[in-house]
Amino acid sequence: MYFPISVLTLLAALTLPFTAQASDQTFTRLRKNDTVFLVVDHQLGLFSLVRDFAPDQYRNNILAHAALPKVFNIPTILTTSAETGPNGPLPREIVEIHKGAPFIKRNGEVNAWDNADFRAAVKATGKKQIVLAGITTDVCTAFLALSLRAEEYEVFANSDASGTFDQRLADEANDRMRAAGVTTMGMFAISMDLMRDWRNTPGTSELLPFFDKYLTAYAFLARAHGAAVTNGTLLPSEATS
Repeated sequence: MYFPISVLTLLAALTLPFTAQASDQTFTRLRKNDTVFLVVDHQLGLFSLVRDFAPDQYRNNILAHAALPKVFNIPTILTTSAETGPNGPLPREIVEIHKGAPFIKRNGEVNAWDNADFRAAVKATGKKQIVLAGITTDVCTAFLALSLRAEEYEVFANSDASGTFDQRLADEANDRMRAAGVTTMGMFAISMDLMRDWRNTPGTSELLPFFDKYLTAYAFLARAHGAAVTNGTLLPSEATS
């Protein structure tokens, strides 16, 4: 039997789109002077929908997302969707962190980008990089992230602070965003990319207190080191380097 196209040619044609996509995944660095944070629909009522994180963990994550831009003096925009209904208001801790920040209370638009006041607030910052998180991942985060990519913003979705009904939906939403060029990152990676060097300002002096409040694993690593330096004693069997 004669095949006009060789097997190797066919395989090359099938893998070309994947190769091209992989080659386009360049490392885009966060630039703290060109970044704005968005707090999207982290509302008390919507919080109850989140099932891909434990409640205590997710509360910590959304408060960390709100607090991190303060460490780097990065502007932040808050927005809610129909907060007088079952969606509810933002947690008071978030509002208190960002007193005086733009706060767009949308009355009906599901996608925040469909709201003219919100679009104007984002454009008024003059920033080209967006870090956002919201409830739910597949709607409030993804719809806005995809809209921002269509406007040629560089978009970073905080996967620690975006939550939804289950892990499957979260995975699908993150896949959809990544396919459109959105970078998905956790809070620690975002903070490290903004800082870049522990000797910078903000650096060790600013980030360690932040981690002490919002990232227990790293906080206790730092505390253990401090305790060892202050009053630690090497046991005979402990190796040194």
